[in-house]
Amino acid sequence: MEELTRITFNAAVMGGKPCIRGMRVTVGMVVELVAAGYSAERILQAYPYLEVEDIRQSLLYAAWRSEERGMPLEAA
Repeated sequence: MEELTRITFNAAVMGGKPCIRGMRVTVGMVVELVAAGYSAERILQAYPYLEVEDIRQSLLYAAWRSEERGMPLEAA
């Protein structure tokens, strides 16, 4: 997987949720907007400080996270 240089984590920003370039814009918010049918152009109009690459990396991160598989814990 390519390096996601625009996805940042900081406990002091949005409670440590994955954010875009340290801003108070979460990956989840961007993914929700795309899922709701907003185009990249419309998202960029509403959030002019974002860039197309921010949206792309948000979707790539979400896709990667959705493929994670948890291992069930054995009863002690």
